[in-house]
Amino acid sequence: MYERVTGSSRVLNSDCLFALKQIPNSSIDLVITDPPYNLGNFMRSRGTNMGKMRDNYFAYSGWDDLDFDEWCEQMDLFLGECHRVLKVRGTLLIFMSVIKAETIINLAQKHKFYYKTVGIWHKTNPMPRNMNLQFVNSTESWLYFVNGDTTGTFNNEKKMIHDFIESSTISNSERKLGRHPTQKPLAIMKHFIKILSNENDTVLDPFMGSGSTGVACELLNRKFIGIEINTDYFNIACKRIVEKI
Repeated sequence: MYERVTGSSRVLNSDCLFALKQIPNSSIDLVITDPPYNLGNFMRSRGTNMGKMRDNYFAYSGWDDLDFDEWCEQMDLFLGECHRVLKVRGTLLIFMSVIKAETIINLAQKHKFYYKTVGIWHKTNPMPRNMNLQFVNSTESWLYFVNGDTTGTFNNEKKMIHDFIESSTISNSERKLGRHPTQKPLAIMKHFIKILSNENDTVLDPFMGSGSTGVACELLNRKFIGIEINTDYFNIACKRIVEKI
């Protein structure tokens, strides 16, 4: 395991299940992350032509194609560690394919997470794959849980906040140092971090990718712990966090 500390961020180049065991009990306020959806084999079996359209499309990345039972076992272990490191009333927000939502909800409830809702991120500029054959895939789901209680931090400023958020995909500035196949826009990460945590809270992203969560935490005065197994993406994340882009 390799570690760097920069600003208020601590980033680890490691397998997340190994690195999570190094984090103390009840020390995290918010876990927000985008784990593998385990859709690689499914997408390839559908004859997707995305490999020709985008070289780093996740279906051809090699890290999203576990056997379903193996993926469930890994997610079960992951959610158990999230329960342990989160404070009581801490929040867990996971991006996930809607076809895997029920599986994640059942596993999370096993580990004393209270299920709040499934929400939608609508991408205003999706890739128009097969637009003349079917509806264009322009949404991703996110699942919202509270650890060991029914209510956690929710900074709505007395305004109604829908379980639906809309934005474009990543901007050109966020591509500057390189990008991850499933990179989330800073605007999306900032939206959730503002609502679900407070300044000086500790935010954990166990599947950090290219570091959008860490950049958002630096911009919003949160402490950040990020874990990424891929060295190339880890290095990109470190640069992005330092430059805050």
